[in-house]
Amino acid sequence: MSDSEPVSPVLTAATAERVTGPDAAPSHLWWWLTAAIAATGLLLSALLWQKVGNMQEELARRSTDSAAQSVEARTLARQAQEATRDAAARLALLETRLSEVSLQRTQLEELMQSLSRSRDENLVVDLESALRLAQQQAQLTGSAEPLLAALRTADQRLARAAQPRLNPLQRAIARDVERIKATTVTDVPGMLLKLDELTRGVDELPLANAMPSVAAARPAAPAPARTASAVAPMDWLDSARLRVWWHGTLQAVRDEARGLLRVSRIDQPEAALLAPEQAFFLRENLKLKLLNVRLGLLSRQTASARADLASASAMLTKYFDPGARRTQASAQLLLQVQAQMKSSELPRLDETLAALATAAAGR
Repeated sequence: MSDSEPVSPVLTAATAERVTGPDAAPSHLWWWLTAAIAATGLLLSALLWQKVGNMQEELARRSTDSAAQSVEARTLARQAQEATRDAAARLALLETRLSEVSLQRTQLEELMQSLSRSRDENLVVDLESALRLAQQQAQLTGSAEPLLAALRTADQRLARAAQPRLNPLQRAIARDVERIKATTVTDVPGMLLKLDELTRGVDELPLANAMPSVAAARPAAPAPARTASAVAPMDWLDSARLRVWWHGTLQAVRDEARGLLRVSRIDQPEAALLAPEQAFFLRENLKLKLLNVRLGLLSRQTASARADLASASAMLTKYFDPGARRTQASAQLLLQVQAQMKSSELPRLDETLAALATAAAGR
């Protein structure tokens, strides 16, 4: 054995025991202690080595699992990224479609509102035209019936339309209807009929200074009594026939004499001074007065119509026979027309027209 090789501890202890002899007991104990320590160290080293091996195996296994999980995670991440890209693309497509649908919905709503507004505007324009036409008809006829009929028709059309924004117009129409019903209006058509009747009867009115006709003034001659001598042969010298002839001749002469002189009472001197050829112009003037009354009623000139009516009444009283039946009937018609004529004007549809203007403006 060379000097460089290590000396075994067991040999060293034995050699020491042989050398030392009885003094080597502590060394032997030391040897056992050292052996125990070495065995314990070996055991601990083995255990530690086994534990390290287990740890290495666990680390290797976990590393393998981690690598597999990492690969799986990368795969899942790639799939998730692809799914995210697909979802983003789909979301972008959905957003585009949603924006298109929203735009179409907005356009459709605007179109519907435009159609509804256009329908309402057309309805408002039609109602305004109908009401203005009815007002003109009422002004021409002097009756409130065209106004009431037009307002009722407008109310029915608004009820069928069922538009909430036209409710103020319906309330305005209801108020105008109540106001027109409460207003007293002149019966112009009835007055016009009476004026037409008066105008037609002017030519038949007798003048105050008119001469009675001879046929009317002369009584009918009694028929000669047929006597027994009428059956006999004609004899002009018969005394009975001679008396009848003289009686008829004298009656005719007496009637002619009465026609030459007539005594009558005329209260108005103008009627007595009226020449026969002026009677035509008098009647035409009376007709013109009545026509002026008619025009005044149609044009709603109540004061002018009253003045012309008073002038026609004065002419009738002054120049025509007040005792004649036709004159009395005409005077009675004139009095009725004067009583029916009122100064109240036709009501206007100002409230309804204002509501129509507001509805047409879209407020």
